[in-house]
Amino acid sequence: MRILLTNDDGIYAPGIKALRQVLEKEEKYELTVVAPDREKSATGHGITVHRPLRAFDITFKNSKVRGVSVDGTPADCVKLAVEALLDKPPDLVLSGINSGPNLGTDVLYSGTVSAAIEAMINGIPAIAISMGSFAFEDEEYLRAAEIFARLLPRILEHPWPRDTILNINIPNVPLEEIKGIAITRLGVRKYINVFEERKDPRGLSYYWLSGEAVNYENGQDTDTAALARKEISITPLHFDLTNYHYLNELKTWVKALEEALATG
Repeated sequence: MRILLTNDDGIYAPGIKALRQVLEKEEKYELTVVAPDREKSATGHGITVHRPLRAFDITFKNSKVRGVSVDGTPADCVKLAVEALLDKPPDLVLSGINSGPNLGTDVLYSGTVSAAIEAMINGIPAIAISMGSFAFEDEEYLRAAEIFARLLPRILEHPWPRDTILNINIPNVPLEEIKGIAITRLGVRKYINVFEERKDPRGLSYYWLSGEAVNYENGQDTDTAALARKEISITPLHFDLTNYHYLNELKTWVKALEEALATG
């Protein structure tokens, strides 16, 4: 199986390194890494259109896996890999392991999730993998990678729809402390005290994005609740943002809108 690894933390980040190291032990996986040359967290699904992209082959210590560093976004990396860098499209795209969770409305900002969605747009099955809390030691990422590697063969036994990605958040705890696996929907996360105002040496204001995440929707079937219970959350995501519940009501506006066009 040909697997493309990518992320939004950068090609040298510990999460993608751990995922590569664990998966390359399996002969059944043929890995290629195409990832940003630096951290691109919270870039969402941005792509580069106003300048050329540059890609450089790199080597990983004690590894035969091909690596390509791209000076673009996570979505750029997947698009470029599929359309220009690889001889054949991958069978699967794995994005992560992200430093910190991608829960609820955070997935709209997440470069990790967006890379997986770019794969989905290209008709390639994709999974986004994130740590349930921020990790600081390589061992934590290796532990999460090993947990994911256990799950991957079973996940692949059950193909999912091509218009869907799987968003997985793994609690940052030892395997024996994980309470189970939950199939979840997205919760709602918002941030309070988002901007901190500071002064530069000339006395001018600038603003540093910070803030604290607050879970506003924390039903028992949400990803946020599952992670709080130390469960691995698996959430199916797709990009159709249509509000189908409101669609029929909106259609009742059409006559009035057409009259407004006709009468000015």
